[in-house]
Amino acid sequence: MSDFEHVFEKPPEGAAEDWTIPQDWARYTEVEHQTWDTLYARQMKILPGRAAEVFFDGLKALDLNTGGIPDFEVMNPKLQALTGWTVVCVPGLVPDDVFFDHLANRRFPSGQFIRRPDQLDYLQEPDIFHDVFGHVPMLTNPDFADYMEAYGRGGQRAAAMGMLPNLARLYWYTVEFGLMREDDQLRIYGAGIVSSATESVFCLEDPSPNRLGFDLERVMKTLYRIDDFQQVYFVIDTIDQLKRETLKDFGPIYARLEGAETNAIEAILPSDVVFSQGTQAYAEKGGRFAA
Repeated sequence: MSDFEHVFEKPPEGAAEDWTIPQDWARYTEVEHQTWDTLYARQMKILPGRAAEVFFDGLKALDLNTGGIPDFEVMNPKLQALTGWTVVCVPGLVPDDVFFDHLANRRFPSGQFIRRPDQLDYLQEPDIFHDVFGHVPMLTNPDFADYMEAYGRGGQRAAAMGMLPNLARLYWYTVEFGLMREDDQLRIYGAGIVSSATESVFCLEDPSPNRLGFDLERVMKTLYRIDDFQQVYFVIDTIDQLKRETLKDFGPIYARLEGAETNAIEAILPSDVVFSQGTQAYAEKGGRFAA
């Protein structure tokens, strides 16, 4: 049985053609607001010293800790004034073309729902906490905001060229599970990590995963898993580096990658910059909840 509950073949009733729906903030229950507050407080005990300053700057700029789930009508004017982005609500996972169109037009699609209290530790599909707490603070940074817009435009092109799997790996290993160097330390900026109490610690402190320098083509050839902690994390030097890499013409890159073999998740290549070579012990023991 799939862990994904919010998946639709077409826009559900009440959704626009672009899959957006009203946030309808007034309909959130007290339990749902408390869930946000619990998750927020937990992450703020874990992330200092682990998350990048750019992430904390975004949290502060948007003031996401006013009590309960943020109201987009309050949050969006602050975000738009900083980088021209807004956050729109969607009922769940949206088709690739819809997702890319939103990003290309500086709209970040966020799930409207929040996880149940019995799902605090793990939820496979993205909810409003993952999307807003995890993703939106980074969108206050002009370079990262430009990167995300460029990614949306690139997604439209990749889809036409049949190269979406390669581009999806770039998103996965940067926007969702990226690490960056800051003051000669590794820090978190990926949304999938900063919104996870357990992976926030695992990604930096566990001896199991590889931590490798970011290389665009290397990332585009590397498989990933969606159901557990990552076996490899890629490290960027700066957000500006990420932006510059994405503004390249991907056409020649796609030509080289077409038909090329993928890299195993745990592989370390001779060309890799290795920050730490992992033991892979966690994955070898079976992954999630392994003793």
